[in-house]
Amino acid sequence: MRLLEPLHLGASTAANRLVFGPHVTNLAADDRSLPRRWVAYHAARAAGGAGVIVAEGASVHDSDWPYERAPLATRCTDGWAELAQRCHDAGSLLIAGLDHAGGQGSSAYSQRELWAPSRVPEVNSREVPKWMEDEDIEAVIAGFATAAASAREAGCDGVEINAGQHSLIRQFLSGLTNQRGDAWGTDRTLLARRVLTDVRSRVGKTGVVGLRLSCDELAPWAGITPEMAPAIAVELAGCGLDYLVVTRGSIFSIEKTRPDFHEPSGFNIEVCRAVRDAVTAAGLATKVVLQGSIVDTGQAEWAVGDGVCDAVEMTRAHIADPQLVAKLSAGTPQRIRPCILCNQTCQVRDARNPIVTCVGEPTSGRETEDPDWYQPTRTPRDVVVVGGGPAGLEAARVAAARGHRVRVVEQAATLGGVAAVSGPAAPLVAWLIAECAAAGVAVETASRFDDSADLPPGTVLIQATGGRRGHRPYAVEPDAIVLDIAEVRAGTVSLPASGTVVIFDPIGGPIGVAIAAELGDRALLVTQDNIAGNELSRTGDLAPANVRLAQAGAHIERRSLLRAAGAGRVTIEDKYTAEQRDIDCVAVVDCGFRLPTDPIPGATIRAGDCVAPRTILEAILEGRRAALAIDRA
Repeated sequence: MRLLEPLHLGASTAANRLVFGPHVTNLAADDRSLPRRWVAYHAARAAGGAGVIVAEGASVHDSDWPYERAPLATRCTDGWAELAQRCHDAGSLLIAGLDHAGGQGSSAYSQRELWAPSRVPEVNSREVPKWMEDEDIEAVIAGFATAAASAREAGCDGVEINAGQHSLIRQFLSGLTNQRGDAWGTDRTLLARRVLTDVRSRVGKTGVVGLRLSCDELAPWAGITPEMAPAIAVELAGCGLDYLVVTRGSIFSIEKTRPDFHEPSGFNIEVCRAVRDAVTAAGLATKVVLQGSIVDTGQAEWAVGDGVCDAVEMTRAHIADPQLVAKLSAGTPQRIRPCILCNQTCQVRDARNPIVTCVGEPTSGRETEDPDWYQPTRTPRDVVVVGGGPAGLEAARVAAARGHRVRVVEQAATLGGVAAVSGPAAPLVAWLIAECAAAGVAVETASRFDDSADLPPGTVLIQATGGRRGHRPYAVEPDAIVLDIAEVRAGTVSLPASGTVVIFDPIGGPIGVAIAAELGDRALLVTQDNIAGNELSRTGDLAPANVRLAQAGAHIERRSLLRAAGAGRVTIEDKYTAEQRDIDCVAVVDCGFRLPTDPIPGATIRAGDCVAPRTILEAILEGRRAALAIDRA
């Protein structure tokens, strides 16, 4: 495979062409240093075989504090040194990410003004930054050079400069944010060239210098466009770049840098190909790296083989499975745990400050805390898992891997529960089913567990029966058609073929929005919030979701509560004025809160929604915990 061939980056050589890229982890310490958990998270991907590890971007100047646990380069030396040793022991290159968020930062932590090329307000906070003076610009350039030297002294193989999303350098490159009339504005690549030249001088001839470059700001009225990108890339590559990562996004399109599953993977392929062709034609040795929701190794292999790029950044795929490269090298790509591009727990740059993890691999980000889930048991037991959703399948998979004899009993005809038919989780469910089969788990579908039957002595019973329809906080009159979203998705009930369907969505998550977008102008989404899909802000899908709804023609009743469902109509109430009115419809789809299924007598271990209805993350995590609890049952 081309992906597994060595990659030459200047004087260094990576073992393969797979890159674990820089991203916010929230694993740094409160003092902005790099603790053991941050090191362990990155080192796990090196141990799994990634050729290049690019560490989370560190601020190069104390004017920059973009999120609470953002690393500061002057405090990263010890963490870089420890990670460099572990990466080198595993055969990986370590590149230190260097950054300054400029006007896309925050003053909440630094309690000082933001620095930016021009006074363009930050999109989310509306904060107006300071127009940088010459001495400010020189201080930042010096900060990049000093941080690069420190990274090399710590043992890093090189550095990667961010001119992509949340980047001061990109803000200088772009007409969207650089409206200056001085030399820093008339020559928009000046800052980038100065930084790259000074960094190259500090890392030396043997150090690797990379650049993360936005090649499409999705704002053609003033931003960087795909047509402009090749020339910019060639100019900056001439400053001594060993590699260049092609990204997209701007101050106005943050969610497009790493979108969720609604956007097809490989969205940067054509601009990446154009950049690589231009760099090659210019006679430069700079390697070009493809980025853009690439989570399938087959697509990555095609991109390298077809001349799109020299290497592929597969960051979210490595979060989902740290052993991705090892499994690929072993000739078992089917064993790679899939990334489902949900962004639910790996996109953590928000006010909650969560730690990075993955819904399918909860140990991501918890490498220093979690036990060895697969440690062989000393006392193999017979185990019956009731329920074949994500929690039950994960409990069965891990229990079988530990040496227990496992049987799964599922009352539906198929495995996976709602996760198999709703949302992006179908590939993860399919992987769980395949892994259970490979581990020798016996599966019974279309079979109801008989809790009155005697189980063999010593059998451990695990309940993972999921959730059920919750309480309906509205009146349901005779002849009203009210359908549960889980039954709609499972295909056990059908929507009327025509007419308006009311989607009741008190949660504001992806489920109600998805079916409303599918129904288009037949849908009337009732939400208590000021905007549809309010909770999607956490995954970066809030604005795109509302665009999809508008494009589909779906109707939205905001700030509204459902009070009654009748024959051919519903009654909704304004959340603030209590004014009620009737709306004609043919059916209601309830996307409301769910409740746990009833306890099964004899089940000593429970996992997932039968404990409390939550997300796939909790289902998978509790499935693993259930597998370990067998030894104590």
